[in-house]
Amino acid sequence: MTSSIAEKRDITSKNKNKKRSQWAEVWRRLRKNKMAMVGLGILIILIVSALSAPLIADYEDVVIKQDLINKLEEPSLEHIFGKDEFGRDIFARIIWGARVSLVVGIVAVGISVISGGTLGAVAGYYGGKLDTVIMRIMDIFLAIPSILLAIAIVSALGPSIINLMIAIGISYVPTYARIVRASVLSIREQEFIEAAKAIGASDFRIILRHIIPNALAPVIVQGTLGVAGAILSTAGLSFIGLGIQPPAPEWGAMLSTSRAYLRYAWHVTTFPGVAIMITILALNLLGDGLRDALDPRLKQ
Repeated sequence: MTSSIAEKRDITSKNKNKKRSQWAEVWRRLRKNKMAMVGLGILIILIVSALSAPLIADYEDVVIKQDLINKLEEPSLEHIFGKDEFGRDIFARIIWGARVSLVVGIVAVGISVISGGTLGAVAGYYGGKLDTVIMRIMDIFLAIPSILLAIAIVSALGPSIINLMIAIGISYVPTYARIVRASVLSIREQEFIEAAKAIGASDFRIILRHIIPNALAPVIVQGTLGVAGAILSTAGLSFIGLGIQPPAPEWGAMLSTSRAYLRYAWHVTTFPGVAIMITILALNLLGDGLRDALDPRLKQ
């Protein structure tokens, strides 16, 4: 009895060490990809800046306080990005806007991964009619462009940050459902799944403990790229008035409200646009790097 317990402990410790070594190998591969590390560095800077927003400017000053005498002031040492049409500091608003964009992007992708991953795992594991029904529903959603679906949902629910996250999250559900289903179809026939069934493990335990962890690699890659898409969708919806409403600082809304001044105040649209571009670029670089690092067929 004692020897069997010791053997189980040895097997558990070996599995843990194996998982650690696998993630260590992924990190080693990722570090070798210079462009991915550049993207990761930019993303870390953005996150730290967003978390430090209260130290840079008070939220009430960013949203409410106006200086109409010095409106549209060009960049200077005091205001490095200049001032907007209401005399508010653009740099402070971009930093606060990073909070909104990153939170909406991450939460929306989280909704997509949880909902789509669950549907995809169930469809792939059980197959049959259940798989057919779920996938045909996903096909219907895929037939509608994600941005149009998000616009329809926000229009029905009303423009707010919560409704925006729900709308973008729902619009990306089919993508993750198909990715997870494809991974589950290849994993469910593996020997360790058959062994888990043989010892009486429940379907829920098999899916949660064995299938989903082995299907995470493509989900992580797509999730990283999905955050970029969600941030871009947030900016697009805010630009047309269906996302974050002014005077709240959000990059797309800042572009929308300042486009009338583009001809004679270049800075009011340039810096929010550059912020969107750099964030999307960083996430895409990191996503491409993760794809290469998590692919076991690529040896670096």
